[in-house]
Amino acid sequence: MALPVRDQVKYWGLAAAVFLVVLWVLGDVILPFVLGAAIAYFLDPVADRLERAGCSRAVATGIITVFALLIFVLLALLVIPTLVSQTADLIETAPAMLQNLQAVITERFPEIGDSNSTIRRSLATIAETIQSKGGEVLNTILGSFSGVVNALVLFVIVPVVAFYLLLDWDRMVARIDALLPRDHAPTIRKLASDIDSTMAGFIRGQGTVCLILGAYYAVALMLVGLNFGLVVGFVAGALTFIPYVGALVGGILAIGLALFQFWGDWLWIVLVWAIFQSGQFVEGNILTPKLVGESVGLHPVWLIFALSAFGALFGFVGLLVAVPVAAAIGVITRFAIEQYKDSRLYRGLSDQDDA
Repeated sequence: MALPVRDQVKYWGLAAAVFLVVLWVLGDVILPFVLGAAIAYFLDPVADRLERAGCSRAVATGIITVFALLIFVLLALLVIPTLVSQTADLIETAPAMLQNLQAVITERFPEIGDSNSTIRRSLATIAETIQSKGGEVLNTILGSFSGVVNALVLFVIVPVVAFYLLLDWDRMVARIDALLPRDHAPTIRKLASDIDSTMAGFIRGQGTVCLILGAYYAVALMLVGLNFGLVVGFVAGALTFIPYVGALVGGILAIGLALFQFWGDWLWIVLVWAIFQSGQFVEGNILTPKLVGESVGLHPVWLIFALSAFGALFGFVGLLVAVPVAAAIGVITRFAIEQYKDSRLYRGLSDQDDA
């Protein structure tokens, strides 16, 4: 005999509360394991395809690990130092850019060129703040990240955790399935399948879109000679995870930098604009339909709220688990709405009246 609904709600609610408390208490301690699980989940389809091609799970995991290490070494040697250097240079150059903007505004609108004008004082304040705080913020971010996630975690624990989770992924799923309550196993499997489809479509698909667009923007902007093109491409690619935000922020940043660098040479400014327009065309018509799908059930507003809430409550770990939890809550909510619409509470006596 199945447990009463009230008892089931109590037990499942207690399990959810324990999960949130553990996430809040452990925080940075479980960070390498969350990162490793995310990497393993992202790469599991690749391992499955290699298995279908005739490789064993161990061989498939080894091949993926070797390629991942090669890519990481290349990034560490070529991309990351340049990215950090360009970010620091951008912070140092920002005051001069704002001064140029102030000169342009003063030239175009002489009436606000007075030293006591609000706009001029605001621009001067922004320039001083960026110059004094920008480098400090960058160093603080890098320092806190190094303090929370030390070199041992980044270069040893995360790859090891990802390797073993990827190796045993199918067996872990089978063991979890064997522990499901028998009365509710079909329903839980269906919900888990829907959650996996949502996360696969969004995390794997949108993550791949972010990588492709970030690389495209960075390479294209550097080819046209835009200063800090790698930083702009990284920002635009990372923010593409939130629909429309990446293109908007990256486009404004790139065009703003192009205006300062290529002022008067409108061909290069138009080229920068064309890069983002072409990126948006490819994303909307090719990448997103092919890699993400038409609908993954995660509204951008709900995604932004989940990232904000979990980031504020649980820090960096919260940002990592925000999307999976948001996907799970969305699937469960849609399931609850379907059950509600099939219930007497929603239908009332209308079915009897129709009969």
